[in-house]
Amino acid sequence: MSAGSLCHVARLRHLSLALHRQFLRARHLHNAYGEPETEGLDEEDRREVVLPGGYRLQYNPSSYYRPQHDPEASLSRLEMEEQCQSTVTSAFRQQSNRYSVSSSRRLSSTKNTLLDLAFNRGTGAKAERAPTYRTEPLTPDVKGDPRAFQTCRPEYSAMTLDLSQRPAPVHSKQAFFLLHKVTVLKGSMDPVDVTGFLTKLSHLHPDQTPLVRGDTRFIMLLRYSVENLSHFSHSQLLKVLRSFVWLGLPPTHSMLGLYEAELGRRAGEMGLHQLLLAADLWRCLGRSVPQYLQCLYDCASLHLGQVGVPEIVQLLYVMGEGRHCPKELVHPLEQILMRHLDQLEAEEVGAVCLGLFKSQTALSEGAVNRLVDRAHSVVYEMSDFAMVNVMKLLRFSYLDHRAWLEVMAHEVPRRAPSMGVQGLMHVALACSSLHYRNERILLAVAERLPSLAPHCRSKDSGKLIWAFGTLGVLPSQCPNFYPSLIEALRQREAEFQRYPEHLLTGLLGLAFICQLPEDLVALALSPEFVSLATRSKQQDLKKDLFTLDGTVALELPHWTGPRLSRELREETTEILWRFAQKDVCQKVEVLEAEAVLRDLLGGEEFVSKRMILPHTRSIDLEVHLNPVGQPLPVTSAQTYPISSQDWSTFSGSSTQGWEKINTGVTLTKDLLTQLTNGRKTPLPPTQASQLPLRRTEPDEGGGLFSVGVDLTDGLVGALIKRNNPDPLPRDSHKASIAPIRLAIQVTNRNHYCYRSPQLLGLHAMKRRQLKLTGYQVVELPHREWFPLLRRTHAEKLAYMHCKVYGTLD
Repeated sequence: MSAGSLCHVARLRHLSLALHRQFLRARHLHNAYGEPETEGLDEEDRREVVLPGGYRLQYNPSSYYRPQHDPEASLSRLEMEEQCQSTVTSAFRQQSNRYSVSSSRRLSSTKNTLLDLAFNRGTGAKAERAPTYRTEPLTPDVKGDPRAFQTCRPEYSAMTLDLSQRPAPVHSKQAFFLLHKVTVLKGSMDPVDVTGFLTKLSHLHPDQTPLVRGDTRFIMLLRYSVENLSHFSHSQLLKVLRSFVWLGLPPTHSMLGLYEAELGRRAGEMGLHQLLLAADLWRCLGRSVPQYLQCLYDCASLHLGQVGVPEIVQLLYVMGEGRHCPKELVHPLEQILMRHLDQLEAEEVGAVCLGLFKSQTALSEGAVNRLVDRAHSVVYEMSDFAMVNVMKLLRFSYLDHRAWLEVMAHEVPRRAPSMGVQGLMHVALACSSLHYRNERILLAVAERLPSLAPHCRSKDSGKLIWAFGTLGVLPSQCPNFYPSLIEALRQREAEFQRYPEHLLTGLLGLAFICQLPEDLVALALSPEFVSLATRSKQQDLKKDLFTLDGTVALELPHWTGPRLSRELREETTEILWRFAQKDVCQKVEVLEAEAVLRDLLGGEEFVSKRMILPHTRSIDLEVHLNPVGQPLPVTSAQTYPISSQDWSTFSGSSTQGWEKINTGVTLTKDLLTQLTNGRKTPLPPTQASQLPLRRTEPDEGGGLFSVGVDLTDGLVGALIKRNNPDPLPRDSHKASIAPIRLAIQVTNRNHYCYRSPQLLGLHAMKRRQLKLTGYQVVELPHREWFPLLRRTHAEKLAYMHCKVYGTLD
């Protein structure tokens, strides 16, 4: 016998002994219980124990039982939080913004220490709690069925268990008679007997199964099933597993580990349908079986030729529930899926999308487009659950499918009144992830949510607020939406102890639209909560706290509540700046803008590339001008806001000697008119990207514009050189005037809603706060600046001059 076989036998013996001990313990405990039901039991099953003093206790094994286990309930208990990642693979997708605030999508560590009573202490910054908006009876929530697709074809019956088709119930007398036979046969039972007993017992009514599970004779039967484990045929083994589902066996039962190992050992001998059925039964039991699933995936590559529509859909469902798809299977599965795509029913399309989303399986862009095309063609046949699954896949793939999004503008308002909290949350979250702001969708969600707010988990409330805040939906547009969800957050305060990210997600969404409930802000910035959040494995929580703290400093000048420590602020600032130096500071469009500004203003000392507001997680090109437009040197300055009053006293530059600085030739309107072929300046932003300035190559005419004056290198140098004309009159009043501080932003399309001039929440908040601190924002829009990157230096200079000095008009 091999070492592996010896080890397996040893494990079986160990479990057999454990089950025997469990039998003896249960038998001992039964002595403390009376007999609730004696009808139908043989005389030997009822025993009487005589205690000292003449007291008599009835012994009945069936009176000792565990709490009822519902296989359908176990599915919902094991639902994990979905991850959403934005993946960029081509120019057709919206580029991910690495400086956008994380919505804390991952599960927080379950090892977080619970907060103490500090959560309930007053902080001095309590706001009045909004009234509860539920004045009518509680509106029931609506849940989707992730297994609904299995009713689309009869072929699924060979590889799934239909939980709605429970076997016809048998009377409890028959069940206890079977248990009595177990005590008679004992060790002489063979695999057929064990399978037959368990199958018949599984026909009991669900209300009666707890009695059987607690009976010592049932525990004995489980022991004999383990002893016969290696002797079961494949079909018998699957029948036993199906019986465990109907009997509601707890997913944590130690015996199930041996069944998983046995099925994994046999995986190479089983057919594809048997492999998929075993995986589905494990799912119905609610037990996580990663080892068996890996065996399934290893064998699946050998059965790819047998994979049709039901097989590919069920396999993707199993992968989604297992949260994993091996990389080597992605391409073969994509090919099979594309081959059968037009045969998929509406619910099957939804199941495929959900499986890909949950398993984080990234198909090619073309494959995702085709899959959503198919969804679009059957959208009117889809359930709400399937439709939401398509939105989840688009969110994960970060792909904008215009036809699908346009039909959602009609379908979501039509379906929203009958949708549940989680479906509405995922619709809103997908829209925010895709930066898709459609008021028909958002206002339909906002109208439905207040009646469902009591059902909202902290996760639902936080992400809904985040999504609406990111898309810039104002409280005036949906008066009851934000107050009802803020109140829902308050009601779920206990959940923040385990999931602190949900509170921060919601508060940042509120900060985007300048709404800060002070009681929740005080909780989030309390030392206890900060300690909990910073211990989380999610590094983004530290950045979220930093963003919230900086916003409080600027937008709540009266704030007397808790704040982050200076050490934590400095640490987070350093982390953000190091990342910015490696990423956005090295982007071509930023480097080119910095170089052109230096040439225009006369040197690098007049341009500072830095994070003016570090808590907004992005950089600006800072420029200072005196009141008549002359550039001033920008010195290194404080980079963290303490309060709006502090910002008003901070200039960030040295004004000494500013009257001695000039930039050479003045770029007058007349001169710029010649340079731009007669256009008046400054140009409107919509025309700036179309500047017709063109430096011809020497073989085209020696460096002449097609119209206008020669723009030679000498003239460009004259435009940007520094000289010392007569200084401006010294005037103490003028010298005391604060400089004009410009925050020049190189934006990209990811700063805006999809096909819209609406800024996303974080960037709208940043501009609002820059104005609070005395800056004028000068934007270099991507639609104007990016095309100029391919044009001449002179054109860039002329454009930048219009942008910078247009602020002085």
